[in-house]
Amino acid sequence: MSSDPEPNLPGSIADNKNADSSTTYTGISELLDSLCNNGDPEEVLTLGKLLANLRERGFGMFLFISVLPGFIPVPGAAGIIAGPLSIFIGLQLIFGLKLPWVPSFIARRGPKRSTLARFRKRIAPWLKRLEHITRPRIHMLQRSRLTTIYTGILIILLGSLFALPIPFTNFWFAGLLLLFAFTLMERDGALMLVAWALSTITVVGFALLSNELSELINHWLNKLR
Repeated sequence: MSSDPEPNLPGSIADNKNADSSTTYTGISELLDSLCNNGDPEEVLTLGKLLANLRERGFGMFLFISVLPGFIPVPGAAGIIAGPLSIFIGLQLIFGLKLPWVPSFIARRGPKRSTLARFRKRIAPWLKRLEHITRPRIHMLQRSRLTTIYTGILIILLGSLFALPIPFTNFWFAGLLLLFAFTLMERDGALMLVAWALSTITVVGFALLSNELSELINHWLNKLR
């Protein structure tokens, strides 16, 4: 790990030593703007530094950074990176980790500040609309072990689908995982319900579709015999 000083992020422990994590709140835009604008554009923002001071919100940031490749229009390449990382995050949520754990070889890596700034600009219109309706609420959903486990399961399933070379699905899976990232960062139980609904429909839909395709292929094969 690098010995460089940690970035001074809004809502960080350095700024809120005496604040309770359930009451301290920093919006996504403010957090991203701090990361994108304060420093050398060519500096690599390592995951270790990004997560160091975010406490339980680190799961959201970890997932946010992990799905960035999903918005790069390179078929198959995004899922190879984002899929396994999403699965890794989902497993940590299932096992009840309070803070995200990142192996050192991953913690030393991350996007350049300029890359994060471009992505920030790209999602700005959607992010602006989302922030109008997003805020910390329904805290019981964020703190319950059962809901955390279900969130972890859905993230694992989406990550698994993302890792598969399914054409034209990058943006959809990345978008759903990004929604979970915002949910975890904003601590918004209502948004979590939306993420649950969309993700459950997606997973069930792909399961039914795969069964239908399997039956159709078997039917064709039987005809050829």
